[in-house]
Amino acid sequence: MSQRKTGEVAAWAREEMATAQLHDERLNERLTRLLSDLGDRPTASIPAACGGYAEMMAAYRFFDNPKVTAAQILEPHYAATRQRLAAQSVVLLVQDTTEGDLTRPHQQVAGAGPLDGGTRRGVFVHPVAAFTPDGTPLGTVAMQFWAREESAPDPAPPSRNRPIEEKESFRWIQGLRTARDVAQELPQTQVVCIADSDADVYEVFAEPRGERPVDWLIRACRDRCVEGEADAPHPKLYESVMAQPVLFTQQITVRMRDPKLPCEKRPRRVGRVTRTATVHVRAASVTLHPPRRPGGVILPPVVVNVVLVSEPHPPAGQPAVEWLLVTTLPISTLDQVRQIVQYYSVRWMIEILFRTWKSGCRVEERRFECLDRLLPCLAVYWIVAWRVLLVCRLGRSCPDVDCEVLFDPAEWQSVWRVTQTAPVPRQPPRLGVMVRLIAQLGGYVNRSNRADPPGPQTVWLGLQRMKDLA
Repeated sequence: MSQRKTGEVAAWAREEMATAQLHDERLNERLTRLLSDLGDRPTASIPAACGGYAEMMAAYRFFDNPKVTAAQILEPHYAATRQRLAAQSVVLLVQDTTEGDLTRPHQQVAGAGPLDGGTRRGVFVHPVAAFTPDGTPLGTVAMQFWAREESAPDPAPPSRNRPIEEKESFRWIQGLRTARDVAQELPQTQVVCIADSDADVYEVFAEPRGERPVDWLIRACRDRCVEGEADAPHPKLYESVMAQPVLFTQQITVRMRDPKLPCEKRPRRVGRVTRTATVHVRAASVTLHPPRRPGGVILPPVVVNVVLVSEPHPPAGQPAVEWLLVTTLPISTLDQVRQIVQYYSVRWMIEILFRTWKSGCRVEERRFECLDRLLPCLAVYWIVAWRVLLVCRLGRSCPDVDCEVLFDPAEWQSVWRVTQTAPVPRQPPRLGVMVRLIAQLGGYVNRSNRADPPGPQTVWLGLQRMKDLA
């Protein structure tokens, strides 16, 4: 790999933007350079990342160009992601929603909408991100941005009386349809669409899965009715699974969580500490009884498999772990049930991706007056956040490969000179070693006997220092 000179566009940015189509070759080139510059310094301000007045003005003109939209910026990333998916036997497409809080103390961002019933304003973001079964991020295959409208003077009709296409929850069906399209395009790859409890919508369960069926795995939040004996009350989903014997006991790591609100009492939203939990795992196959829908809409019964992960003896003062997982994946063997639990645990990676995007790239602090200008910037930084997390995870999943698969000689050699007393080796070090050295620049304590690898925060700080050194 040739050494990259100062001001030259990074090879990874050119590869990712190879199919960019902004209707002007100059805009395509500017997008690639912006991705490279902002990726070099994700935490820096846009003027600092661009490195000069002319480059800064070109960046702001790019974001202000009416020909440039967030969807167009993400299209080449979608295409590159699909190429990476084609090389995998199993991919997990995780969809989730986060909010971008754009509340300003004085002048609000034009076009931003209310986030809740208070004064906070911003935009909602719903990506469908791809991961390998071990949590390595492969990119994104779809992404939605939207801002809520201001409350109308006249009350809107109740949500239960509106068709699903008019509700925000329709985004979960759109995400599943995207996963279904990917499954049809990649017949050699098993595609599993994963979502949290917000996706517990019956229309999602009833959505056709395609000729080459896409699988899905959703955490339930409603104790739905299931089909039982004729002329008998419908039993509930939870009790149907709890009636099954414990298949096995497993230990899982429970991540720390801050409460959404100080007065929060709901078990899924209260705060918790990081700990190891011992859980019981049960499984069952059931037929979900369809709910009633207004307007004469009749939904079919759906046969699903259910896996219940429950903690019988939680520590005092801590909410018990309880995952009620509804899926199309098979549960015939213990290994298949264990696989379902493992797949769902990968869902947490999208939360880490959100954190990298917000804290590492500081997207909520970017100063734009209009949402139309800000959204293209958010799209560029989303690709940057994916790249940061990819570097972090590849250091774990592929620690023994040559570090020059990701880093130029000037980059890894400068890091080596600053962090090591030994001379720079003639052969590039392993990727796992180099990621730890880069994270060391960001505050990671790189002890020889340390087992836990660096996290995204020390990696994104280290990457920025590496670029300055190189």
